[in-house]
Amino acid sequence: MEDIRLAEVVLPCDDPGATSGFFVDRLGFRVDAVRPAEDPDEITISGHGVRVTLARGLAGDPGTLRLRCAGADAVRVLMAPNGTRIELIGMDAPLRVPALEPALAIALAKDARWVVGRAGMEYRDLIDDRQGGRFVASQIRIRDGGPVPDYVHFHRVRFQMIYCRRGWVRVVYEDQGEPLVMREGDCVLQPPEIRHRVLECSAGLEVVEVSCPAAHETLADHELGLPTAERQPERRFGGQRFVHHVAAEAAYVSGAHAGLEARDTGLAAATDGLAGARVLRPSSSEATDWLGRHDGELRFWFVLDGALELRLADRVVPLGPADAVTIPRGLPHAPAAWSEDLALLEVTLPGALRLEPEVR
Repeated sequence: MEDIRLAEVVLPCDDPGATSGFFVDRLGFRVDAVRPAEDPDEITISGHGVRVTLARGLAGDPGTLRLRCAGADAVRVLMAPNGTRIELIGMDAPLRVPALEPALAIALAKDARWVVGRAGMEYRDLIDDRQGGRFVASQIRIRDGGPVPDYVHFHRVRFQMIYCRRGWVRVVYEDQGEPLVMREGDCVLQPPEIRHRVLECSAGLEVVEVSCPAAHETLADHELGLPTAERQPERRFGGQRFVHHVAAEAAYVSGAHAGLEARDTGLAAATDGLAGARVLRPSSSEATDWLGRHDGELRFWFVLDGALELRLADRVVPLGPADAVTIPRGLPHAPAAWSEDLALLEVTLPGALRLEPEVR
């Protein structure tokens, strides 16, 4: 494979001359090769980082060519004479966050379906309806320890956080110094478009990731080397600061719910109140008979350990380790009972979620 010098895409074309003229005159390509000179069967053109050979007598779909344009927000479509679909789209189209469609979503560990995603990581969906495409939450695991086949990349997101549930992972972030190790209970806020790379992990690594919007781009950065030369912990990416919350250095405080105390991760401060994340655990053995409702975008709970009985209006739902629930705005809810070893990850938008008591 080390002898490969050049790559090109070959597209079927009945009239290479007319089609190459379209690419040259309309789209700014240039002609690189003609074979043969008289009534050519193949014409090779190049431009905008791609090389294309238009070949007469070749069977197959004429395909789609996508061209990224500066300042173009909407997609514009042209058809080449050979039938190739030309899509002109924005180079940096605005991030589109779908309208919220609040709904109750319960994901039970016993029903888990795992799929293989980027860099060989396994993903489990924790919000099956995606709240109209506004949010995605995933349980992600890597079975084998050692180096991770990752690369420097970034995500076009409004919000993204990762919580380490099991094991450890070594990650490096743009302008945040040398690689850091996330251990069980640690959490990071990944601000929009911060470059990062997963380097290695323990066997059985498991994390929980929550992002907005649900469908977002992951883009490689082949030019930037990590770690970067300078450490800038106060740098803002998309208006947010990077956070590495270390569980071993954090304290629990009371007041989260009646009978529960909370370990705050600092995400609310780093996002100027856009989002928050904390871990809840019992401060007493019994819950109180209290119901409330929220008016925010998201209230997501993931059972890290232990067991929880969650009251939802007039029914009680038992939850165990790795079960998750997304509670929509307006639905009366409250923890009804829990085990002494309960540990509950809560992610909310906004960071300070307002609760109103249910009138009975």
